[in-house]
Formats: sequence, C-alpha cells, structure tokens
Amino acid sequence: GFNYDYTVPGVFGQVEQKIGDLTLAGSARVDDHSEYGSQFSPRVSMLYRPGNWTVRASVGRGYYAPTPFVEEIEAAGLARLSPLGRLKAEEAQTASVDLTYTAGPVEANMTLFGSDIDNAVQLQETSDTSVRLINAIGVTRTRGSELRLRYRHEGFSLTGSYVIVDATETDPATGLRRDMPDTPKHTGGLVAMWEEEGKGRIGLEAYYTGRQTLEDNPYRTEGKPYWELGAMGEVKLGKVSLFLNLE
Repeated sequence: GFNYDYTVPGVFGQVEQKIGDLTLAGSARVDDHSEYGSQFSPRVSMLYRPGNWTVRASVGRGYYAPTPFVEEIEAAGLARLSPLGRLKAEEAQTASVDLTYTAGPVEANMTLFGSDIDNAVQLQETSDTSVRLINAIGVTRTRGSELRLRYRHEGFSLTGSYVIVDATETDPATGLRRDMPDTPKHTGGLVAMWEEEGKGRIGLEAYYTGRQTLEDNPYRTEGKPYWELGAMGEVKLGKVSLFLNLE
C-alpha cells in the first residue's frame, strides 16, 4: 500500500564574506520533488569573534517530505499504518543565537533557539487496530535555551549543562494545543573526567530528565523526573586496555 518512487534533484549554493572579526554567510538550496513540487530553503548566518567572545546567529527555512518512518511507528508498527493520504510537506522556520566566552580554563556557553513547523506530520488513531499519518493543524512551536559551563585543568575537566524547552503542538484527537509528548521541559547534566596519557582515565556522569507528558501510556499521562548515573574507567597496561562501565 506504500509507494515511494520519488525523484528529488537539487541545487545548493553558499557564499561567505569576512569583514575583520565578522563573517557573514548566505546559503540556499532548491529541490524539485516529484511529489511535492519545488522547495526553496534559504539560510543566513553570522559568526563574530571579538576577543574572548564568539557569537553565532542563524535564521533559515527548510522542507521535509513525509515518510511513514516516524518515531511513533517504531512502537505502533508498519502493519497498523494506513496508506499515506494527501499529506503536505513539512515547512520549518528556524532561528538560533549562540554566545561563548572563554577565559583560561573556563568556557561558558549560552544558546537560544526556536522553530515553527507548518504541516508537521502526526500519528492519529483511527481504530483499535490501525493508525494514520496526518498534517497537524496550526503551528508546531519550539522555544528553548541551553546553558553550558566547562572547566579544564591539565588532565581534568568538569562540564555542567542545563536545557529548558517549551514545545507545543495541536492534539490530533481534540484539536487543542498541548505540550509536545515525550519532550521534557527541563534536562541537565554533570560530567567529570580525568585522563592521563599512557595511563588511563576515570569518568563520572549524572543526567537529569524532568517531567514530560506521555502519549499512549495506559498508566499515567505524565512521566516522573529521573536521574541517570554512570561511571567509567580505563587502565592501560602496555598494549592492553582494561575497561569498566557502570550505569
């Protein structure tokens, strides 16, 4: 019931201009999709490096042709999926700003990002045994920020990170806006590593995942926050290396 005999010839071009510490770049891609027509994807970006600072910014637009191989199908299975109807290609507008400051052994980074997706593909239940893919009504919107701090001294490094995401979409069952399933608002991590050339290394890591709404879960609609802890070690004995990983 599925036919993916598509042709997508495309052309890509990019131009850059450097002015002192500032680099400007523009790129564009044109695809001629046999099913979804011509698609124009432009992007403008900037890189600025004054002293200890690095500033990156970009804004662009892109397309994605629908396929049945979406994340939800991994759980539902292709046998339950109805043949694709007249789906529209997804269209995304994205923007991001990235600031990095480096001073000796310390590196700090902050990233702001956002995207708006029109015609996002969603999975909709049509009966107890079958599902279908549809285009979402309205805009699928994502806004977020990532903070990262790293300290390095000789063979030791310590990295901490925190991410906050606000992602919403239209519920295919009710038509109302909802938080994006399986997308936690808060995540974080802490990684410590010591390494000495020729001897080995030791690492400890801890990752936090906050609450997130769940979909197709018979027991709860919201996941509980949880931690993942890990430790690893490597000892080099001549040409032999011994590893230990705990999680």
